[in-house]
Amino acid sequence: MQAADNFVSVVERVEPVAERVCRERTEGIDCDFRIYVDDRPGVPPNAFQTIDPRGRPAIVFSLALIADARNQDELAFILGHEAAHHIEEHIPRSRASAELGALVLGGLAEVTGQGPEGVDAALRLGAEVGARRYAREFELEADALGTVIAHGAGYDPVRGAEFFARIPDPGDRFLGTHPPNAERVALVRRVAASLP
Repeated sequence: MQAADNFVSVVERVEPVAERVCRERTEGIDCDFRIYVDDRPGVPPNAFQTIDPRGRPAIVFSLALIADARNQDELAFILGHEAAHHIEEHIPRSRASAELGALVLGGLAEVTGQGPEGVDAALRLGAEVGARRYAREFELEADALGTVIAHGAGYDPVRGAEFFARIPDPGDRFLGTHPPNAERVALVRRVAASLP
């Protein structure tokens, strides 16, 4: 029950700040966030930003993540981070990069005489590489802006980023989608230190 109360309190404080930041930093995108809880049993701790069927920005938290958060600062930082993905337009930027990657590798396969199966495989690989090209950069951008949003809502983003100490560290893998946790925590500390 305490976890649910914490989540509701965080959403009430962070969502208006995220929407204000969105309106201040963007033009022509919907800044009316919808916050959803994935209450299916067995879903692991996770949160993500997407676009709902009506084209509105949606942020989804699993029940397991809400229960796993140790304090409101962690929930606020995560909510700010996910809102930042929308504000920074990471989904359309990732799609554009995937399309370019597919076009380049698919074109190379075609020019080198690959048959339809080879071209299809190159298209899929190119899209995957293209989509991952900026993934780490996008995560760091979302961490930085998420820090600003959480701070603006009255939370401590540095305390919120302590969440990284409890999740697996992705390390520094080729084509990894997330930067090392230590790099993310250091970025949050730098951004937070620069805020009034």
